[in-house]
Amino acid sequence: MLKTISSWRSFGGTLRVFDHDSTVCRTSMRFSVYSPPQPGKAPVLWYLSGLTCTWENVMSKSGLQRAAAELGMVVIAPDTSPRGEGVADDPEYDLGQGAGFYLTATQAPWSTHFRMDQYIVQELQQLVARNFPNADMTRQGITGHSMGGHGALTLHLKHPQLYRSVSAFSPIVAPTQVPWGQKAFTAYLGDDRDTWSDYDACELVKSRPSQAHVLIDQGGADSFLERELQPERFVAAAKSAGQQVTLRMQEGYDHSYYFIATFIDDHLRWHAQALR
Repeated sequence: MLKTISSWRSFGGTLRVFDHDSTVCRTSMRFSVYSPPQPGKAPVLWYLSGLTCTWENVMSKSGLQRAAAELGMVVIAPDTSPRGEGVADDPEYDLGQGAGFYLTATQAPWSTHFRMDQYIVQELQQLVARNFPNADMTRQGITGHSMGGHGALTLHLKHPQLYRSVSAFSPIVAPTQVPWGQKAFTAYLGDDRDTWSDYDACELVKSRPSQAHVLIDQGGADSFLERELQPERFVAAAKSAGQQVTLRMQEGYDHSYYFIATFIDDHLRWHAQALR
């Protein structure tokens, strides 16, 4: 059962925040839904946030509601991990609560709650289909930022018939090769690196390229660019596999929501065109 936490009118549509008890994550989970003002069925865009974020970051900082209302799109922003009392955590920002990495953890203590890919692809899909009659579940796209960009790319490549369009802001494209991913995957998945490739966009695209055209925006002044993000790795892997990809390097832009807000309308239009 959904519990409404907050509701606001925005550009003629409605932004609502909900809590529910998750069977998959075994705790209460929170997500937000922006519904456009137009009547009838609307395509659905999932937005996956980055490390430390919640649903609120994108909904309060990106200004996406204006374009979503204009284009007639439902936008859904789930949380980035299970949270709350009894959920395993870590003092560092890049592990534990707020840092779910959109995977199913197999190692204790994380395996009890951290099943974010199952939650988004299975449980939340069913919940939205039952409770939001305006959401056209036959027309879904997915996007995200940083860790959420990693989630968007990997979930699309594993479920291309579900998420028919895909884009990302500053994604972690090769988590098996960079410190953020290596730390998280060691904790969540263990030391056997053969199990890591199923959550690495560069590895996935080599074996299962999709029919979609991937859009990636990356800030040229992003302090995480060289150490953690390395989008050129995905471009090379995608091109070798025949996957269409456009990487736009945005000079002078960093990793913040000032960057996302600048280009979010482009991404909504990208998905609206693909999902028509």
